[in-house]
Amino acid sequence: MKKSFKVLFTVLVVLAVTLVAAGCGGQQAQNNSGEGKSGGQQAAGQQHVLVASDTAYAPFEFQDKNTGKYIGFDMDLINAIGKVNNWNVEVRSMNFDGIVPALESSSVDMAISAMTITSEREKKVDFSLPYYQSGQSIVVQASNNTIKGWDDLKGKKIGVQIATTGADEARKIPGAQITDYNTINEAFMALKNGNVDAVVNDYPVNAYFIKQGNNDVKLVGDLRTSEVYGIAVPKGKKEILDKVNSALLTLKKNGEFAKIYEKWFGQAPPDFLPGQPPAKK
Repeated sequence: MKKSFKVLFTVLVVLAVTLVAAGCGGQQAQNNSGEGKSGGQQAAGQQHVLVASDTAYAPFEFQDKNTGKYIGFDMDLINAIGKVNNWNVEVRSMNFDGIVPALESSSVDMAISAMTITSEREKKVDFSLPYYQSGQSIVVQASNNTIKGWDDLKGKKIGVQIATTGADEARKIPGAQITDYNTINEAFMALKNGNVDAVVNDYPVNAYFIKQGNNDVKLVGDLRTSEVYGIAVPKGKKEILDKVNSALLTLKKNGEFAKIYEKWFGQAPPDFLPGQPPAKK
């Protein structure tokens, strides 16, 4: 009787371990099924390219609520670049302030994340041709009638996304109390909840947020700064940078860039994009 019980117990343990292992394997397959990734299965002869992005920055990169896929202007653009170069593109989501360090350590091949080309960043990474022109703007609660422009931000509480040019611009405002948030959505929520008086951030992202039905906030003042975004690659990776630039020019020539731009912004891109902005007269 004891022997039979031991045999039965051993069988049950083995069965339980098998079921757990099967369950873990199923979960692993689900996690690697492509959810949240850009691109699909790698075809023969394709180069796998790992792309960093802060995927909470609509309309440039964000997650589709229904499919879990990463979508947006940047996502369409990097996939189009991948198609030109026969790359299998995988997007790795990370906080914006972690992107440049990831490039410096070459743990990713490139980054597309509405990243402004600045002299400070150019010391650490290389940038592609500019592909988008932007500027900083202010968002306040819709009921706020005291903040009407940049001069009114003096001494106010301002929310920004960490390590962005919006954060840099906000810190130039005399007496302003700056709070850094990991994502711009956290800054927007802080504004809605009254924790900050205003948010300083890229205009197209602010405008898109309001357009999505957030009528309790509004844009005020004019645009400050003129910035261009670039795709960042690790220093010294000339071959991959050249392929990115060549693909951008191909997409400009064949009209695909303009189609992607119009899809997300409802208008044609400036003539110089992708490319260097015209020299100021």
